Amino acid sequence: MRVVIADDHGIVRSGIRLLLERQGDLEVVAEAADGIEARDTVIRERPDLAILDVKMPGLTGLQATREIKSQVPETNVLILSMHDDERYLFEALKAGASGYVLKSQADTDLLNAIRSVERGEPFLSPGAQQALIRDLLERGEPAGSDLTPREEEIVKLVAEANTTREIADLLHLSEKTVENHRGNAMKKLGMRDRVELVRYAIRQGLIEP
Repeated sequence: MRVVIADDHGIVRSGIRLLLERQGDLEVVAEAADGIEARDTVIRERPDLAILDVKMPGLTGLQATREIKSQVPETNVLILSMHDDERYLFEALKAGASGYVLKSQADTDLLNAIRSVERGEPFLSPGAQQALIRDLLERGEPAGSDLTPREEEIVKLVAEANTTREIADLLHLSEKTVENHRGNAMKKLGMRDRVELVRYAIRQGLIEP
């Protein structure tokens, strides 16, 4: 199985690579340090599996998953997260991820998750399963926003204090297109300024508070 690992912490990537390469049938073909690099690397390499951190600069693991599954649907995605927060779990499943593994349990659960994916089965770590059940009992499935994936991508980058020019360069868009997407997002969300966008991005788990 060919695997791509994406996490913005080099030591985490090294630990995952070491764990996987102890298995005779798993080959790490590439690593990525942010969400945009992860998306581009997976589209280029077309691995069997991508292991993505849920929170990365540029694109979150969830945003990268959506783009990967739309362009390389045959690649399976596992989300690796520090959070058992229901927001991330639900969004990971909706984005098309095949599994959700908590970093605190990765030493025992990651290989199990990979083998589940190999068999064509979804995987949720015990902690993630508990979070899912708790949320279903208490609140039901949360409503998603009406933003398109591109609008959400730009909201994240704006909230991270990137300028219009920087966002345009990162996404290979014109500055006018970036401004249009940002304006559409703010209109849909009923927001007037960047401060409100930042608050929205924190609530949605796009950026750290």
